[in-house]
Amino acid sequence: MEAAFRLAAFAAVFALLALWEVVGHRRALAQARDRRWATNLGLLLIDILVQRITLGAIAFTAAIVARDNGIGLFNRLDWPPWLAWLLAFVALDLAVWLQHVVTHRVPILWRLHQVHHADLDVDLTTGLRFHPVEILLSALWKAAVVLALGADPYVVLAFEAVLNAAALFTHANVAMPGRIDGALRWLVCTPDMHRVHHSVEPRETHSNFGFFLSLWDRAFGTMRGAPRLGHHGVTLGLPQHRDPARLGLARLLALPVERPSRSPAGQVDDA
Repeated sequence: MEAAFRLAAFAAVFALLALWEVVGHRRALAQARDRRWATNLGLLLIDILVQRITLGAIAFTAAIVARDNGIGLFNRLDWPPWLAWLLAFVALDLAVWLQHVVTHRVPILWRLHQVHHADLDVDLTTGLRFHPVEILLSALWKAAVVLALGADPYVVLAFEAVLNAAALFTHANVAMPGRIDGALRWLVCTPDMHRVHHSVEPRETHSNFGFFLSLWDRAFGTMRGAPRLGHHGVTLGLPQHRDPARLGLARLLALPVERPSRSPAGQVDDA
């Protein structure tokens, strides 16, 4: 049930955003869509295969284990279910935000995460572009948080579906009226907000870490309203990876072990 629900939600959101990108794109793409999509969707298929072979739906399984054994904070508190569900959802979003910040701060994790940032364009498929090792580490982190919280399995199921949809939406190359964008970003991340995060400028790369809720960037001072050069002038990607011919699927899988690797701050990583 868990896999079917996530697949159906993913397919519906992907189709809607892909259509929106065609009829109302925000930026002209610098590269041919077919090559990028083949690379990004190829990474997605590898990620799914690796995760199913190894960890499976570990966060959802952790939630069932926590529920059946009384493990975690919300299984020990006599709070109304709706309040526990809401707080667990918000706490999971904070955990994902924190994980994202850490991947930018810890050199060995940045080596993995740069696969995501090395996309020279940003569209909905960029939200699927992650190294399989990063996906596995992310799944383990979420499972640990789920156990600590004692999050309800249905909350975890809903959170995973929302997180997947939000990853597609925030990376989508879609145009949105400024007034609507401004209103939405008080609560959730928008494509214009997250595009700043994919700028080659380090101060912009180290901002707007949220995938779904924008509350954390606002609260912790990591929000940046727009790129310094504007959404049509900003250069996307990483300064040390500018050749599209060298950003194919095989190269991206090997990227974390290449030397030297540079962090967003431009420091050589010798870890």
